[in-house]
Amino acid sequence: MEKLVIATRASALALWQAYHIKARIEAAFPEVTVELNEITSKGDKILDKPLALVGGKGHFTKELEDEMLAGNADMAVHSLKDVPTYIPKGLELCAITKRQDQSDVFLSHTYKSLDDLPEGAVVGTTSLRRRMQLLEKRLDLKVKDLRGNVNTRLRKLKEGQYDAIILAYIGLHRLDLLKDIPHVQKLDFFIPPMGQAALGIEIVADNDRVREIAMTLNDEDTFLCTKVERDFISVIGAGCSAPVAVNAVIVEGEKEKRVAVRAMIGYPDGTHILHESMESSIDEADILGDMLAQKMIERGALDLLAEAEKIAFKDEMPQRL
Repeated sequence: MEKLVIATRASALALWQAYHIKARIEAAFPEVTVELNEITSKGDKILDKPLALVGGKGHFTKELEDEMLAGNADMAVHSLKDVPTYIPKGLELCAITKRQDQSDVFLSHTYKSLDDLPEGAVVGTTSLRRRMQLLEKRLDLKVKDLRGNVNTRLRKLKEGQYDAIILAYIGLHRLDLLKDIPHVQKLDFFIPPMGQAALGIEIVADNDRVREIAMTLNDEDTFLCTKVERDFISVIGAGCSAPVAVNAVIVEGEKEKRVAVRAMIGYPDGTHILHESMESSIDEADILGDMLAQKMIERGALDLLAEAEKIAFKDEMPQRL
């Protein structure tokens, strides 16, 4: 009997994801026993500051990668949106699972929809991407930081600390938490973040057997679309301190399937927004993310990002004397 060890964060959603992959592997490879190596990441421990102020999304993946590099795990399962575009030497992001519903979702115990919120209503989110898109539509709202695990965020909403909060639909769906919330609205006009609603399978690069197993989890269309998104983020140089949204999808063209990608960059206060989109054949999609990034750079995206980073979380950052 072979053994394969999966490194995973210890949060409820991360464990759901890891057990989901464990079940798929054991069904496809009956000779393999999968064990979980549960780790509480730095990103899960620091709950009183926005991620951008503690180093960004890499804090959800670094400890898992360290376990693989130390020989204590063969594979890690990540929410792909949390995986930086840089992968450490010796590791490989080799498979991406089929993407599910990418929607952001409005949740409230009082108001039926975003449009029903009164002027000055308090909306909870830590995401600069969501803050930007929310304030672009409703500049009259007050956006308040929201940290903690999913259950903590929902408890804060129920206690009335917020009039509404915005979370990713897929996590709430996987944990069956939507049934307890009176008012739920999918925000279809929001552009998702890179990698939303897909799982990234990272492995030790020189382990051919683990790669063989991991590749059975890969969805080619999702891999292609998320590569476009990750290439865009890599070229544009956007970190957690920048409000950036990017999403690529497969569309049916007149003669062939094509890849369409759209992106937006702006200030966290919903101003100075750049929108851009492009489309290519699947054969040319390898350079689509780079091309979109260059197109936005020509329109001033780098200066915009630099300024957005200066003003992001300015209330939480120490003031220079």
